[in-house]
Amino acid sequence: MTFEMPQYVIDRVMNKRGRLHVFEELNPKTTAFAVIDMQNAFVKGKVKAETALAIMPTINALAQNVRDLGGKVAWVQLQAGDENGNSIAQLYHEYFFSPQGADAHKTQLTPGDWGYEICDELDIKNGDIRAWKSRHSAFVPDHGDLHEKLQAEGIDTLLIGGTVTNFCCETTGRDAMMLDYKAVMVADCCAARFPEDHSAGLTTFFQSFGDVYTAAEVTDVLRKSA
Repeated sequence: MTFEMPQYVIDRVMNKRGRLHVFEELNPKTTAFAVIDMQNAFVKGKVKAETALAIMPTINALAQNVRDLGGKVAWVQLQAGDENGNSIAQLYHEYFFSPQGADAHKTQLTPGDWGYEICDELDIKNGDIRAWKSRHSAFVPDHGDLHEKLQAEGIDTLLIGGTVTNFCCETTGRDAMMLDYKAVMVADCCAARFPEDHSAGLTTFFQSFGDVYTAAEVTDVLRKSA
């Protein structure tokens, strides 16, 4: 999705920190690119964000660049149901969906269902991190395993892509910053259902939670910092 940082946001951050970007250097060897919820259910299924189809080539390219520079790639999947057909996000399903919608969301996001699987177009490699979550954020204790896997690899910097920008991507990015990761939202590796949602997620994040770069820009930062 196309995105240009609004001038009022640029003016605000320049007044606040005196420079446009939060992180002008990023160590590629302690960097991971976390790809959030690029699952069939969200990209091609009943709860899909069709805009996510367009970002797949950019995700694949950035993932390979991060690997080549010595970093890690983490593929994060949302799980909403268990093997017995029970919801593992009961409050969310009860209050934020119709009964039919809740059932579809739970079923499609249960391991073993086509909807749960990461889209075939994405290039997962041996050595990549595979992680799960059951909340919007990948960093809620006891509801996912990304943090532990990143810590085991010595990661202190997190690039974030996937879908949707202003829900799971932004929420994961905010919590990453709260856990002292250098968090970066990669604008052209994120997708939302509407341009306004995409912009809202990125502009809010940029002001107080982390940085926003394009894939080409963050690759250049990583290469110069290597």
